Amino acid sequence: MTHDRHSYAEPALVRTTHLELDLGLDFEAKVLTGSATHTLAWTGAGDRLVLDTRDLTVLGVEGQTPGGWEPLEYGLGVPDKELGSALTIRTASHPRVKVSYRTAPTATGLQWLEPSMTAGGVLPFMFSQSQAIHARSWVPTQDTPSVRFSYAAHVTAPAELMVLMSADNGTTSRRTGSYDVVMPEPIPSYLLAIAAGDLVFEPLGERSGVWAEPATVRSAATEFADTEEMMRVTEELFGPYRWGRYDLLVLPPSFPYGGMENPRMTFATPTVVIGDKSLVSVIAHELAHSWSGNLVTQDSWDDIWLNEGFTSYVENRIVEAVYGTEFAAMETAIKQHATVVKLDPLTPAELATELPGLHHRSEYHGNSGTGPLKGSWFLSWLEERFTRQVFDPFLRGYFDQFAFRSINTDNFVEHFREHLLAAHPGVVTEAELAAWLYKPGIPAFAKRAVSARFQKVDEARTRWLTTGELPLGAEQWTTQEWLRMLDAAPDVLSPVLLRQLDRAFGLTGTANGEIARRWYQIVAASSYEASYAELAEFLTKVGRMKLILPVYQALAGTDRAFAAEVFEKARPGYHPITTAAVQKILGQ
Repeated sequence: MTHDRHSYAEPALVRTTHLELDLGLDFEAKVLTGSATHTLAWTGAGDRLVLDTRDLTVLGVEGQTPGGWEPLEYGLGVPDKELGSALTIRTASHPRVKVSYRTAPTATGLQWLEPSMTAGGVLPFMFSQSQAIHARSWVPTQDTPSVRFSYAAHVTAPAELMVLMSADNGTTSRRTGSYDVVMPEPIPSYLLAIAAGDLVFEPLGERSGVWAEPATVRSAATEFADTEEMMRVTEELFGPYRWGRYDLLVLPPSFPYGGMENPRMTFATPTVVIGDKSLVSVIAHELAHSWSGNLVTQDSWDDIWLNEGFTSYVENRIVEAVYGTEFAAMETAIKQHATVVKLDPLTPAELATELPGLHHRSEYHGNSGTGPLKGSWFLSWLEERFTRQVFDPFLRGYFDQFAFRSINTDNFVEHFREHLLAAHPGVVTEAELAAWLYKPGIPAFAKRAVSARFQKVDEARTRWLTTGELPLGAEQWTTQEWLRMLDAAPDVLSPVLLRQLDRAFGLTGTANGEIARRWYQIVAASSYEASYAELAEFLTKVGRMKLILPVYQALAGTDRAFAAEVFEKARPGYHPITTAAVQKILGQ
């Protein structure tokens, strides 16, 4: 086990094996109040239990004895800006310890939305985002992926709201104001999740369905209709789905991510619901986490590639199986192009920071940047070298071997050498492995994904930039082709070219968030004020960081005052994680 430098917990001495939550939701105060009871497995001296907290008010701590419960001494450490405060509890190897507490209205892992910020506009909404180390802001816990526990929860809320968690919620949307859920499989703390709002259920298949506000549930169900087929093909490739149900919860637009792989209940952004299934790779990605990340988990955030790299690889295999080879090739080429273009001009020192070897220390927040792409690229390279006939059974065996366990890169390398390399010596060399695992950058021998349709897009873009001839038939392009068109365009374009492209294809005001992000990034970098009103509306309506942060970054370089003005208007609708990211860009 790796010591997790992002947690105060001491799992070598004691581990939580089961967690019982009893929580009340107070929308007026914007707090959770209740208790967290830890069932503990002691391996050390048993004189202390250290939990992670951030801005929690501890109301009391008790330990279970043969005769009942007794109060325990405890203390909160000096808070660290990133890690929060260590809650140290004096114990005598108590089998269960209960912490009564209250969250802060500013908890980084929770967002409380006014009715006006929801699709329905009548009832409030609340949701959590625990990854990477935000669970400690709403539950006192061993907030490290190296510790896994099952959990049960009793939650009370206003009777008109439905409460859901990353657990077995059932499929009925009957609202009682009192809810009991169970997660029987052991999960790490970053997969703890809760949401409450005006939510209804629409089935997708026997094991899957969509939860969303009434105004959006039908369109979401149509968009995600292929979920059951995605589950089927992934099971054929990599083994059984081991979590019972796979449901999706469509959150309000302020959700900062494309999706969050909370087991049994993926939290998803509404920005992927656009009516043509062109952005469902996000759902394939979150489903893939049911094998890579949720089932086999990194044991600290230093090994983020074991979660995100493997998941990106599995995602691409799902997309290929359901939507075809060319669609999968386009998706991979988009990701690879963005990384290679970003990294090509970097110095060796910068490259080592931006895209180091896979065996290195990552940033604590576990942002899925370029490192996970290198991980998925590595796995695709292994697949090509060993062939799918050999590599697929190996990967399936990997998921079986480490199911419901947390591992590190050393564990993977040892398993790889024993179960793949030893059986097929000479297929890859030690120097090649070292290039992926220990050296920065993408190895020169790695092949980039090639898409025949993208080659035509590239030719059309070049023709337009040199002659002004608009791409023929571009109104029929897929989302992926438009992303390629804009991704590989110059960062700054003339007003004449921007006006020409916009008038022909209506990019300003597009409902497609992925296209909008790329278009408005160019608009901002080019100071094309004709589209600023729609750009500002996009930044105000959408809180998904992947889509808005690049636009803010471009604006910060050309019109920081306008960027700050837009941010002030948009800020009330942003998640705290998003707000902090924008403030960093704007130097606030």
